[in-house]
Amino acid sequence: MSTERVPRKSSGRLENWVPGIRMIRLYQSAWARSDLVAGIVLAAILVPQGMAYAELAGLPAVNGLYTTMACLVGYALFGPSRILVLGPDSSLGPLILLAILPLAITHDPTELVALAGMLALLVAAIEIGLGLGKLGFVADLLSKEVQVGYMIGLGITIIVGQLPKLFGFSTDADKFLDEVRAFFDGLDGRNGYTLAVGLASLALLLILPRFTRRIPAVLITVILSTLAVSLLNLKDKGVTTVGSLPQGLPRPQFPDVAASDVGALLAAAIGITLVSLADTIATSTSFAARRGDEVDASQEMIGIGAANAFAGLFQGFPVSTSGSRTAVAEQGGAKSQVTGLVGAGLVAIMLLFLPDVLANLPNSALAAIVIAAALSLMDIAAVAKFRRVRVSAFALAMTTTLGVVLFGVLEGILIAVGLSILGFFKRNWWPTGQVLGRVASLDAWRTIEAYPDAAQTPGVVVFRWEAPLFFANASVFRQEIHQLVNRFDAHWVVVQCEAITDIDVTAADMLERLDRELNQHGVHLVFVELRNRLYELLTRYGLLETLDQRHFYDSLDEALTSIDTMAQSR
Repeated sequence: MSTERVPRKSSGRLENWVPGIRMIRLYQSAWARSDLVAGIVLAAILVPQGMAYAELAGLPAVNGLYTTMACLVGYALFGPSRILVLGPDSSLGPLILLAILPLAITHDPTELVALAGMLALLVAAIEIGLGLGKLGFVADLLSKEVQVGYMIGLGITIIVGQLPKLFGFSTDADKFLDEVRAFFDGLDGRNGYTLAVGLASLALLLILPRFTRRIPAVLITVILSTLAVSLLNLKDKGVTTVGSLPQGLPRPQFPDVAASDVGALLAAAIGITLVSLADTIATSTSFAARRGDEVDASQEMIGIGAANAFAGLFQGFPVSTSGSRTAVAEQGGAKSQVTGLVGAGLVAIMLLFLPDVLANLPNSALAAIVIAAALSLMDIAAVAKFRRVRVSAFALAMTTTLGVVLFGVLEGILIAVGLSILGFFKRNWWPTGQVLGRVASLDAWRTIEAYPDAAQTPGVVVFRWEAPLFFANASVFRQEIHQLVNRFDAHWVVVQCEAITDIDVTAADMLERLDRELNQHGVHLVFVELRNRLYELLTRYGLLETLDQRHFYDSLDEALTSIDTMAQSR
């Protein structure tokens, strides 16, 4: 895990809007080698995936490379993450195809490219608007266990999707269970030479880093597998390769589409935005946590919006974050967004001057690289820790993993976030209430559940409420107090209020009613360590006309001493 951090201090307002300027100003020369190597490795992945995902979206393969270059430059300028890699995404391909195909009159590639470019610009406008509106707070819903579960689910999904390519055949499945079924059904069509190259590449990727990290395992794998195909004539034995690249660079242009098509594309743009942002924020937050960095989620939205805007203006289509390509960049040693710029530059060079440089790179080696990167995403140690320290955290992580695997990235994240919110609401709806006793050996107050021998004063129950008092739990609080009075035959109920952060109107009415009920039976409410703000709230609510103002204390010891004094004076 990287512990290097880019200082967040900015020398100008422009740097707040364009993080790339700050990165350039603070760039360290020691990063250059790592970024260069990672960029070279990343380029080997960008090319075939960019072409494949363009075809998935119903567009010419070369437009996938245009999209790749443009979005990497756009994100490097406006994105906050140091290593996040954006690009064409398999989850967006079908959405793009369904959006543009019905609007195309002739299905001419030029017409489809224009529609896809306009779709990217609409997505960009929505995402930048959300970022400027500071709506990045949605990232706060992605807790540590959600992040870990998401990355494991993403890793499993990536691996299963790459297995057919590793074995030398292809499938048309797009859902996890369908992909698993299609993989086993297609095993008869495997190619032994392809599998041998893929397994050898995977072994090299997993074993070499155990001995040294000075030699980039991914780069060595790309070179050796390409040489193997060339020297052993493996293409004649059925080993498929990347092949020659189409030549030429795109010219910036605004997509020429009919005004009526813009409205039709807008609905699809909203859907694509939801998918890409959920994926981007989850991936960005997860990778940042792994590296000890922090990411501004609102700026993240602006960054991905800028990436889509650049793609739309350079004959591209909507993009999203790629967990697999980001993992490849991280594994390659990336230190900054210079890695993405190197990758974009190499793609441009290959398009212009070296269209055959990766012609003999086997697809099974690419699959091995992606699989190795996916394995690095899965933090099994964290899951094991969750299981030891908190079962609910383990369950949430596993639910997130299953959600991503079985329903897709967006659906899995939504399920996990929904469970997180429900868990938060449950903890506040039915919060933990503890009876306290004094532990002489610790000279402190502790729960009698943990310390059964803790001293308690007869006729007095000390109760700690560990949540804000509000409409959803007010009745629970009242019921617990009545139960404690009966259980301990108490005449005094001392409420330790340190963990109470708020009291709403409903809870205030409950306290007034509860105090009257208790007083009728000779029982008194006492409040300890109540925050000043809450005391002021109780005053505004008019509760001090009902609650005895003498029954508010700064400490439990002070309250118990006062209660003992009042008891002796009677």
